[in-house]
Amino acid sequence: MKFNATTRSVQGSSASRRLRRAGRVPAIVYGVGTQPLNIELDHNDIYHALRKEEFHSSILDMEVEGGKSEKVLLRAVQWHAYKQQVLHIDFQRVDANKALHTKVPLHFVNADVSPAVKLSSAVITHVLTELEVSCLPADLPQFIEADLSKLEAGASLHLADVTLPKGVTYVAHGGDANPVLASALTKGGPADEADAGEAAGDAAAPQA
Repeated sequence: MKFNATTRSVQGSSASRRLRRAGRVPAIVYGVGTQPLNIELDHNDIYHALRKEEFHSSILDMEVEGGKSEKVLLRAVQWHAYKQQVLHIDFQRVDANKALHTKVPLHFVNADVSPAVKLSSAVITHVLTELEVSCLPADLPQFIEADLSKLEAGASLHLADVTLPKGVTYVAHGGDANPVLASALTKGGPADEADAGEAAGDAAAPQA
């Protein structure tokens, strides 16, 4: 996915405010061993690009004036507290030969044909919506598909149940190498039984 950028030489809070009033967004491109590059972007163009999932999870082609092109990855977006306005963006240069760490969205499929939904009318809850992964830029997927077609009522889909794309590894946090991705909850399941037990306990408690 491509986007256009213009280099900027003036920095500071006042300069950034002037850019925003002119419909521009200040941004920076950084990378290990390279000099940061200060750029500016058209607000309307970048606002609509940010609404697309692929802009957040794929290698981007940044076209700078003069015909120069760089491979970058979106790293951070600063939004206005209450306006639909982008205030600042951080990008990271991508080295084709170095593994990168980034988050990739999960796409859950086939929930409607799973035994949990078809036979038990279970409600499937997405515990995670994205995974942090490590891979070379060329192997970075736009999303990771999680197939729910075999999910039973009361069961959970774990990372081990999903086949990661070639060259992609999950970056575990807190020692959990096999996190729950989704769960199928039924009426009268563990959560409802716990709520019912609490309600019964409250009813049996002596009045003050």
